[in-house]
Parts: sequence; structure tokens; C-alpha cells
Amino acid sequence: MAGLLIHSLSEFSDLILEALALADAREIVEIGSEYGGMSPFLADHCRGRGGRLTTIDPSPKREFMEWLKISPDVRHLAKTSLEAFADVDEADAWVVDGDHNWYTVYNELGHIDAISRRAGKPLLVFLHDIGWPWARRDLYYAPEKIPGEYRHAYSFEAGVVLGQDRLVKGRGFRGLGQFAIAEVSGGPRNGVMTAIDDFLAEALRDGREFGFAEIPAVFGLGVIFDLNAPWSAALADLLLPYHQNRLMSALEANRLRNYLRVLDFQDEAAARVGAI
Repeated sequence: MAGLLIHSLSEFSDLILEALALADAREIVEIGSEYGGMSPFLADHCRGRGGRLTTIDPSPKREFMEWLKISPDVRHLAKTSLEAFADVDEADAWVVDGDHNWYTVYNELGHIDAISRRAGKPLLVFLHDIGWPWARRDLYYAPEKIPGEYRHAYSFEAGVVLGQDRLVKGRGFRGLGQFAIAEVSGGPRNGVMTAIDDFLAEALRDGREFGFAEIPAVFGLGVIFDLNAPWSAALADLLLPYHQNRLMSALEANRLRNYLRVLDFQDEAAARVGAI
């Protein structure tokens, strides 16, 4: 049933590529390649400007690895993001779609900011999955890699349901053993959007203010950018019509409700079969 639900960052490719062109981004780092849906778009953009794409993913899918074989100019780091930053000196833009939990995203942003400042580059970061369900709830692909003090109680089997803070057994959107989900949403250090909020607040306390756009579709896209960059005004004009757009938000909520109802139908049918 996964085909019923559009979920790839590549759905934003036109918007992201236009933003990258405005920023004249040549060196790009992509965190979280998975199937490689967005990678070819980014690689083509880099090639057209004499730059290079670096991808970071410890265990991408077969489809990405097959594409990588015919893309020798793409540099791939088969590590987690927090391990790979030591191998990255600079980038003009960053695309983040990896492990969707507070600890990982908050530290990714910290490393990205530090690398950009050392290189004298304005910050430009695109982050996927800033909306429901991972905005205020951690997802863990490998919970054992998250330090205990930053890891919430989690489940590999229970699911998330709209309007409920706690996981529901046998219902909702769930990992089915592929990933774990924090048992309760909300609160400190929980979720992707919380990580972004904390990063932006910390920067502001240091006297540094970034622009931020929130695009409420396909699980949410966030864009953090340096207000002092020469291209910031043009980028803000591009993103403003999408920022917290009420119509897009309503359509996203409707599609999520419909998809969760499909999952309910699946679960009810499975329960009937099991009862026979």
C-alpha cells in the first residue's frame, strides 16, 4: 500500500532546484539517500555548475546503489551523518532527510552550521519530514545509536494516529520492525521540528537570526537560510507563497486522514482473516 502515499523529497524537486539555482549552489551534501529519489536531480544540478554531490547514508537501498554505479562523479559516504561530517569540509547547500529524531537532527544542524562558518559559506539547509508525524515525535532507525539520555521510550510495532499523543497498538502508521517510534509525542527533545526550533533559538541567543520557511505538504519541508546571503531576498520571495500555506496544510491533513483510514481497512481485514 506504500504506493498510495507520496512521501519522497523528490516531490519538492522543482522548488528545491529553483532555490539552489538562486543560491548558485555548486557543492551539495545530501543526508539520507534511501532509494535515491532526489539524488539524480541534485547530481544533475551540481554537474551543470561544475560542482559535486556528496551523499551520506549508511545503508541506502539497492536502487540507489545501482544508480551510484553509473554516477562515478558522485561521492558517497557509507556512514551515519554524525560520523560522516568529519569527511566534509564545505558545501553550498545541504539536503537533510535521514534519521528523523531530535538528537540526530539537532546535531546535524550544529555540525552543518559549524562547517559553513569555517568555510565562510552562508547557511542553506533543506529538511524533510518536519510535519506530522515526526515534527514532535522521534523516529529511530537504530535506537541503540542514540545516547540513552536523549532517547525516548519507543516501540517498533505500535503506530501513530492523528490526534493521539500516545502510540496505538495494532493501528496507524507504524514501522513494522523497520523503525522505532517514540511512545509519546511532544515535550523537550522530541521530533524534527523541535530540533529546528531549538537550533534557531540557540542561534538567536548568539545574535544570529536565520530565515525559515515551513512548507506543509508531503510530510513537510523546512528551509533554513542565512538572511545575510546575497540571494536571501530572492529565496524568501520564492518560498513565501508556500510558507505555512493554509490550503496546502488542509490538503495534507486530508490525505493523511485518508491514508490512515486505508491502513485501518487493512488492519480490520487482517483481523477478520486471523479470526477464521
